[in-house]
Amino acid sequence: MRHALAVVVSLSLATVASAEVKEPRSGVSFAEKDGASSLLGIGVRTRTMLKVKVYAIGLYVDDAALAGPLAAHKGKTTSPEFYRDLVWGDFPKHVVLKFTRDVSTSQIQGAFREVLPGANKARVDAFVSYFGDTKVGQEYVIRWAPGGTLETTVVGAAKPPIADKDFAAAVFGIWLGEKPIQDDIKKDLVSRAAALIK
Repeated sequence: MRHALAVVVSLSLATVASAEVKEPRSGVSFAEKDGASSLLGIGVRTRTMLKVKVYAIGLYVDDAALAGPLAAHKGKTTSPEFYRDLVWGDFPKHVVLKFTRDVSTSQIQGAFREVLPGANKARVDAFVSYFGDTKVGQEYVIRWAPGGTLETTVVGAAKPPIADKDFAAAVFGIWLGEKPIQDDIKKDLVSRAAALIK
């Protein structure tokens, strides 16, 4: 009996671990959980008037932050203050970009330069140098580590961290800031917040 119960528990845990959410416009799926972080929302980056899909993006936030500093925003997850705390809050969070089309080195580096106009030039140069030709299905992970250190993983390869809170906030501000790269992405990336912040 005890063995059967252990099997049921392990199967239910496996089910929880493998739960995914699909971004409807791109069909790309994201895990609801990534370690000690939960998926706050997903969106899709489009370019040009033809709305060409470039990548699907998911935002993950540390569960302790959802129960801690972000809990103050319960019922107010569309407020400017909530977004400000998501951008600047010193807690683990990360975005996962899953590419839905091929992008050249010049396109991806140019795109990041375009959305980081006021950031420290040396930091921008270092950051954009991490990205090269990108193929459909490849992933980038951009992570805020304690102290505001930006950790970037490109197609599974960890790049040198950039220890600069202002720059880390500028990068997260690309999608969540006052002037986001795309208004619907900003909203979509917090679409699950109301249910997760208790």
